Amino acid sequence: MTALRKNKQTTHEIELAGQLALLDLSGGLYLPAHDALLVADLHFEKGSSFARRGMMLPPYDTRETLSALSDVVSRFNPRVVIALGDSFHDIGGPDRLGDEERSTLSGVQAGREWIWVTGNHDRILPESIGGQVVVEMALGSLTLRHEPVAGEQAELAGHLHPVGKVVMRGRATRRRCFLTDGTRCVMPALGAYAGGLNACDAAFKPLFPNGFTAHLIGTERIFAIAKAMLCRD
Repeated sequence: MTALRKNKQTTHEIELAGQLALLDLSGGLYLPAHDALLVADLHFEKGSSFARRGMMLPPYDTRETLSALSDVVSRFNPRVVIALGDSFHDIGGPDRLGDEERSTLSGVQAGREWIWVTGNHDRILPESIGGQVVVEMALGSLTLRHEPVAGEQAELAGHLHPVGKVVMRGRATRRRCFLTDGTRCVMPALGAYAGGLNACDAAFKPLFPNGFTAHLIGTERIFAIAKAMLCRD
């Protein structure tokens, strides 16, 4: 929409559990205090997973997702990258990576620490993909995990693939978004084929009983939208 094409700003600052966090247009989140870049729900090899079940999709999703990942890693050049689960669409995904994609991933990992948080799609990850594999971890005041857990705790999670829908000038726009109440943040999916769940869905209510702000990813900037301004699908 027109409003999303003004004043290009690749990042948007928020405070999260007492820490400065930079929300990025890619869907990544950077924590300067830890020199850490977080991404969620890459869903590598989703296209090939569907193809094995007879549902044919263009087989370029991993390449597209790796391109987006490479770009945001290059811009921040972080000390550590943490992928918050469902990095592969199924446990066989790593074995289906093509040589070119495997080489690209290795190049992005080179020279930095890389941590894979396991998700519901990829509970087991092989050593061949490089990096360290954990179920969850702490980073300063935040717990990092794949699936968010309701309750009063500071966490960064993925899993739900939030998208926000707004109507401006009579036109509806649906965008990936970060959801946060200042203590918890649910990140958008970075994967090309990941899809999204409307932020007004009941699944988000236990996580944000007092409401949230949706930070919608526009074409050239991120917009903070109050929950009351969002529309259902």
